[in-house]
Amino acid sequence: MSLSKLFHDNTAVAAKRERRKEARPGELLDAALDLFVEKGFAATRAEEVAARAGVSKGTLFLYFQSKEELFKAVVRENISGRFTEWRAELETFEGTTSELLAYCMNSWWERVGLTRASGLTKLMMSEAKNFPDIAAFYQQEVIMPGHGLIRSILQRGMDRGEFRPMNLDYAVYVVIAPMIFLILSRHSGGVCLSSEIDLDPQKYIAFQVETILNGISAPAVAAVANRKAA
Repeated sequence: MSLSKLFHDNTAVAAKRERRKEARPGELLDAALDLFVEKGFAATRAEEVAARAGVSKGTLFLYFQSKEELFKAVVRENISGRFTEWRAELETFEGTTSELLAYCMNSWWERVGLTRASGLTKLMMSEAKNFPDIAAFYQQEVIMPGHGLIRSILQRGMDRGEFRPMNLDYAVYVVIAPMIFLILSRHSGGVCLSSEIDLDPQKYIAFQVETILNGISAPAVAAVANRKAA
């Protein structure tokens, strides 16, 4: 074998290893997300995550100092790290606030509710009391920014005269509740649903949007919407 070919082969191997090294954090996060959703936080072991990602436990800890830090990275990768993008998208929305609310709820379902990441919400509801530090992190990184986005949408509607004055502290939960219901239904096998009904999430969201808007729209706006519906 010539020196030039040997050098070329060694360079190719080194480049492949470097690409593999760069891909490892993402592979670990994917494996961790799957296991956290499948088994919960308490039952998931670091060595299981490493094995599913095809690396050693030691390699995992090169990137993430603890299981708690790994979980935080999973949340940031899949949910909290996207709030800046989502807020910018909502701030440039040009339609009515009723349209914005419908867009927001449908987009949330498509981008989070239908994905594996939605299982993180069920996990937190099940295990938050046992892991207060993780619960505080989730509150700060997901709950508060999420509430802030919804409040800004509702405030936009009030400022434009599209929505009637309302207590935003409670109105936020009117929007959130249907989303939580869909998550719990999806990750519990629909155990709380009637066996006679095949719930269509998109139709359910459309109905909830209509119901919410009937309750919060300013009288003049509601009257116009009702005439159009008729």
